Amino acid sequence: MSKNINGLSLASRGLKYKLKISFYLMSILPLFVCLYFASEYIFLRLGVRLEVILVIAISIVIAVIGYFVIKDIFDRIVAVTSEARLIAAGDLERTVDVERPDEVGELGKALNQLTQRIRGNMDEIKSYGEKTNQINLEIQRRVIVLSSLLQISDFISQGAKIEEVLKVIVDKSQLLGGSEAAYLLLREDSEDSFRMKEISGINAEYLLKIRIEPKGPLFDKVINLNKPLVVDKENKLPVNAAGFFSETFRLKNTLILPVYLKGKVIGMLGVGNAQEGFSYKKEDLELLDIFAKQTAIALENDILVRRAGELEIKDALTGLYNQAFLRSRLQEEIKRAVIYQRPCALIFIDIDNFQKYKQNFGAIPAESALKRIASLIRSAVSEIDRVARTGEDEFAILLPEKNKRQAQGVAEDIRKKIEYSYNEEPDIAKKITVSAGVSENPVDGVDAGVLFKKAVELVNSAKKQGKNRIAG
Repeated sequence: MSKNINGLSLASRGLKYKLKISFYLMSILPLFVCLYFASEYIFLRLGVRLEVILVIAISIVIAVIGYFVIKDIFDRIVAVTSEARLIAAGDLERTVDVERPDEVGELGKALNQLTQRIRGNMDEIKSYGEKTNQINLEIQRRVIVLSSLLQISDFISQGAKIEEVLKVIVDKSQLLGGSEAAYLLLREDSEDSFRMKEISGINAEYLLKIRIEPKGPLFDKVINLNKPLVVDKENKLPVNAAGFFSETFRLKNTLILPVYLKGKVIGMLGVGNAQEGFSYKKEDLELLDIFAKQTAIALENDILVRRAGELEIKDALTGLYNQAFLRSRLQEEIKRAVIYQRPCALIFIDIDNFQKYKQNFGAIPAESALKRIASLIRSAVSEIDRVARTGEDEFAILLPEKNKRQAQGVAEDIRKKIEYSYNEEPDIAKKITVSAGVSENPVDGVDAGVLFKKAVELVNSAKKQGKNRIAG
């Protein structure tokens, strides 16, 4: 019985079938109305008969049934459309209620499947977005690190002081591995122990006091085997070494690499933090290794620069000899003078009020003045005499075969030349004069250092007496 009822029910039928039934039902009403009018007016029958009323009633009932069938169809379509509009607006949590297995029901089911698939895709896109953000952050971090390496290379190539280069290296190393501190230990010249040279981050004042012995339990691997030391969640230290590390550095994690130069570990570059459950990545080790190599390059460059400075004998600005050469040559001349019982004199010249001149007119005019004075001094001495620039505004002249009286004559000639050269300057502030002191071997000493010291004392005496004069 139930099967027959379901077979007669419109609920299990398709939308097309329902629309046909609705059309047929709606068509019956006008047909019966036509019959009514035909019975009343065409056949000219008078009076109201029962069959006419019955026909009208049946027509009305059928029309109402057809209306509600069509309304049901369109209500369901409108409901599906409304849900689809809300889903399209972004509410992917909504679902279409599938009441019946007809075309509208299949449409709702398909829409639900599509929504579910979109939700899955959105979750996947969100996951990809988070991964992309992590990748972007890592790329930005790498870019910052690489730019830091370029900055360090620029510092080294520009001849910056080694202290400045090492400070930049340590500061930039702190960008690695979530570090809260970065530090550099260097081997002391006279000992094998390592002292903290630079520190950046937490506990800076405390860490600067650290001194490490090469045979300690913690750094033997770094110093003697030239291998990195990693302390983190995966890499634990033995109990005795862990206690030493915690007490010494006050950090929970660290990554330390050797600074290797000419077959020997000369330093240790490290980073660290106090985070729980932290692990270093392979990339952190690789990047810190680059910083360690940059440190080695900077230290080697500093050694070469200092050695080159020791080998140089000329001043870059004036072209005169430098102080190191003149002192060495003076010592040789003193030895020769002692052997052959010949005089040897030294003139020390200081420009009067040069710092004030530089402050008033700037560095470039000051350099021009130095070059001009150097040229005047050089033109006033013989070929066997040696002229050097020994300080920013100081000059010295080695005069072999000349005694103090002869040297005083040369110094006075130089003083007059410089005074006359600047005498035509209309601005009195631009007039330059010099003061000089003269010492002689063996009267004032038999050592280069002693002669220099005596000549400087005489210059100071000349300045106290009013400047622009010779003391000897």
